[in-house]
Amino acid sequence: MSETTALEGLRHLGSGKVRELYAIGEDRLLLVASDRLSAFDVVMPTPIPNKGAVLTGLSLFWFDSLAGIVANHLITADAEAYPAELAAHRDWLRKRSMLVRRARVVPIECVARGYLSGSGWKEYRQTGEVCGVRLPGGLRESDKLPEPIFTPSTKAGVGHDENVSEERAAEIVGAEVVARLRDLTLALYSAAAAYAATRGIIIADTKFEFGVVGEDLILVDEALTPDSSRFWPADSYRPGGAQPSFDKQYVRDWLETSDWDKTPPGPELPAGVVDGTAARYAEAYERITGRSLKDYLES
Repeated sequence: MSETTALEGLRHLGSGKVRELYAIGEDRLLLVASDRLSAFDVVMPTPIPNKGAVLTGLSLFWFDSLAGIVANHLITADAEAYPAELAAHRDWLRKRSMLVRRARVVPIECVARGYLSGSGWKEYRQTGEVCGVRLPGGLRESDKLPEPIFTPSTKAGVGHDENVSEERAAEIVGAEVVARLRDLTLALYSAAAAYAATRGIIIADTKFEFGVVGEDLILVDEALTPDSSRFWPADSYRPGGAQPSFDKQYVRDWLETSDWDKTPPGPELPAGVVDGTAARYAEAYERITGRSLKDYLES
């Protein structure tokens, strides 16, 4: 099936850069992770093999591991247990989809940063702060922060999300909600980072999304994947510059050397870049879960 083909007979609610969303009745959703890859907010025309499976498999691992901190939206990822209306699509849905509870999504991206990188590093160089959080002077790119920080952003329909202060986030969703989001985000990040360290991976930063079901705040979307996080190999960590990573930075680096002007459409990716990116995603899955990707795909 094409990466962009709607599943016949289902109510398609929308397409993200990577995911397709379908309504299953009134209170459930089908979340399908494609093999699409976006870079610089543009979806590349070349898919990355098994990327959707890696995003789903890692999210399932973290949902289970972190369930003691906060509930999540997962009902099941077993395609054989899906409702009858999905039976015709089970082969396509296996390992890349989740049946989840429908939630009212909180319109704030919840970012936890343990290291100074990406947009945080850029902002720090200009202001000495990240999203209104004052940091010590003299920090280098990729330095570990004295303690993890909560740096929310607004959710953009198109283009980049906008980093905002905690005070600005409170104006959008309320101070009590932001305080709860901050506490959950930092608790989730700290637990995940501590575990990942035992697997030889540094989680430099990560992004969570939350939703509300009834009166409960729950974790939604994906969790701690190479699309939503910076994963660095601990054995090659050298602060003072950019770090090698298990994510799409490999694609970004290649694009920076091309003559593409970062406007749609994106260029076709060469086979070597596709294979290298697929290998990095697979290694992230295998290092974190302790399970081979082949085993996950065939189980």
